Amino acid sequence: MRRATELALDETTVMALRAALKTTADEVVQAIIDEVPSYANALTGRMGGTIRRAVRTALGHYLDLAGGLATGVDAGDAAYELGRGEVRDGRSMDALLSAYRVGARVAWRGLAAGAVSAGLPAEEVAKFAELTFAYIDELSAASAAGHADELAARGLAHERHLEQLARDLLAGAGADVLLAAAQRAGWQPPTSLTAVLLPAAQARPAYRSLDPSTLVLDDLPDALGVLLVPDADRAHLLRQLTGRNAVVGPAHPWTRASASYARAVRARSLSPDIRDTEDHLPELVLSADPDAYADLRARALAPLRTLSASTARRLEETLRAWLLHHGRREEVATALFVHPQTVRYRMSQLRELFPDLGSPQRVLELTLAVGLTGR
Repeated sequence: MRRATELALDETTVMALRAALKTTADEVVQAIIDEVPSYANALTGRMGGTIRRAVRTALGHYLDLAGGLATGVDAGDAAYELGRGEVRDGRSMDALLSAYRVGARVAWRGLAAGAVSAGLPAEEVAKFAELTFAYIDELSAASAAGHADELAARGLAHERHLEQLARDLLAGAGADVLLAAAQRAGWQPPTSLTAVLLPAAQARPAYRSLDPSTLVLDDLPDALGVLLVPDADRAHLLRQLTGRNAVVGPAHPWTRASASYARAVRARSLSPDIRDTEDHLPELVLSADPDAYADLRARALAPLRTLSASTARRLEETLRAWLLHHGRREEVATALFVHPQTVRYRMSQLRELFPDLGSPQRVLELTLAVGLTGR
């Protein structure tokens, strides 16, 4: 911005230009209001007065430099803060750049008229024009830098708020905590969330194809990531995840997303091949308490421990098929690839070992005992 000192305007010319500053500033603001829709209502009232003073200050600073006067004012800093303020007011950089273009044109028209009236030689007027537009371009660049920095800072802060919300959800925080976190993040709570567990490297690429309100974390233990997908169409979600090593938990009310996540984690621990936890509910139920399940099997199948390992294994397979096919001998034989008479013989052995095989309680215990290992 110090290029303006190349002019070294005489005091008479500077005074003539200063006399027109207020009028020029008013014309700049009015032109911006008329020509840049984003500022139609923003530059009226008290805000309009503030902007007019800012324009006069910037032009006055320029004239100080052009007149060779030292000044403590840094118009670049003010322009930088203006760019940051535009983000806070919700306006794009395009709108601000348009305002600068309009302002430069109108400001030059006023400055040129004053310079000519003051008798500035033609070659100096040309140089004045070049340096005036260069000065306004530098102000514009400073505003653009402020706008970009404010966007980056806000984007980073927003990203951190979203990540904290996701962590609170996975931790099962209370509804009050979750509502406050959602408000800080500017995130509209959905009806439900579905947790998707997948390798960390796949989390962000998968996220880009999903609802933009999806929450994502890619720094979980064991190099895993999670997506919390709002109000998901399950079939569609599974199609979107085709080709990825993803485990999809159940849809739960959004404040209970931790339960969806926990089920996906447990499903992944059962088998790396599980994709949809809804297809594996029996395994998930029976594996919920491994110690209790082991105790149940040991108690329910205790009579088989009196036999050799091979005989016990054959009879357990037969028992499982018999329970699965509700005692229909032909279907049991087909499932086991044996003759129906073989099924009849084995079932007579089982009835000797389990005299109360017809008891509903015994059937329930045995069904649970052999259910998981048979899948």
